[in-house]
Amino acid sequence: MSLSPRVIAFLLAGLISALTAVFLTFVEGVTRSMLFVVAISSLIVSFFLILYTIEILVYREVNKMYKTIHKLRIKDFTISRSTLIKNNNPFKKLNDEIFVYVARKQKEIEELRRLEQFRREFLADVSHELKTPVFAAQGFIHTLIDGAVDDEKVRDKFLAKAAKSLDGLDALVKDLVALSQLETGEVKMHFEPVDLYQITLEVFEQLENTALARQTSLKIKTDQPGAVLVKADPQRITQVLTNLIENAIKYGNDGGKVLVSFETEKKHYNVLVRDNGPGIPPEHLNRIFERFYRVDKSRSKERGGTGLGLAIVKHILNAHKSKITVMSKPDKGTTFSFKLDKAE
Repeated sequence: MSLSPRVIAFLLAGLISALTAVFLTFVEGVTRSMLFVVAISSLIVSFFLILYTIEILVYREVNKMYKTIHKLRIKDFTISRSTLIKNNNPFKKLNDEIFVYVARKQKEIEELRRLEQFRREFLADVSHELKTPVFAAQGFIHTLIDGAVDDEKVRDKFLAKAAKSLDGLDALVKDLVALSQLETGEVKMHFEPVDLYQITLEVFEQLENTALARQTSLKIKTDQPGAVLVKADPQRITQVLTNLIENAIKYGNDGGKVLVSFETEKKHYNVLVRDNGPGIPPEHLNRIFERFYRVDKSRSKERGGTGLGLAIVKHILNAHKSKITVMSKPDKGTTFSFKLDKAE
């Protein structure tokens, strides 16, 4: 049987009225009419006071707690900051504390779920990326074992293909290790004055054959002559420029252009790597820095690469307290840019 606040208030008020009347019977000179008036007055006053106390201070707050629990069930975590600061009512404080605690725990649970989903996707991606070169090399080697080894031309051809697959596997593992170390902070940056202009020339020389194969021209543009000195880790910033320029060559057009620009600002150099290739569709721009993400998977496989280059670039620049940005328009090319502090 459930009791409403009015019934509880009436019962308690009746008890108080009865006790008051009994107490007054021991007082000399109190008549029955006086006892009746006091009892009724006590009953009415007590009833309204108790009802107010139960209704306002208890039931309303318990009802709010019930509504809070309902909001938590539907994952509605909106709560006024002023409510948390100004409330003096202990029931309200308890209600808000429960709300805030559960909201925090719910966010932690959602973050753990997100990380678990990320872990599963990452393992699936790694398994797929590792499987491709391993199965390719395994197929070539088994073909040789089955008798093709006796044919010198076939043997050399298959060994070269197996070696290429294993080289791709080696590059993938190295990139995975590098990315993991960057994410966990194991790789420490060694900052020193670095000439970006000279590093870019070295990267151009390193990628010369790749550019010639696609008839791509490589150029540098600066708004002032001389060295472009920044404060950076020379090995890591070389890796950043190599990844960006190599991508511009691989995914640009045949006979295209790659332009590396250095723009001088008050305390920074703005570095831009542009190509005049097919561009990146807008729906892919927010995801190209994710691990193993490829805009055109079939085309990316043909061009080679591990699918980790831009993710590595992002983490290296984060360690330099910088941020990589991308702008692209279909059929007009893509521009990657970032800023580095000038060397003092």
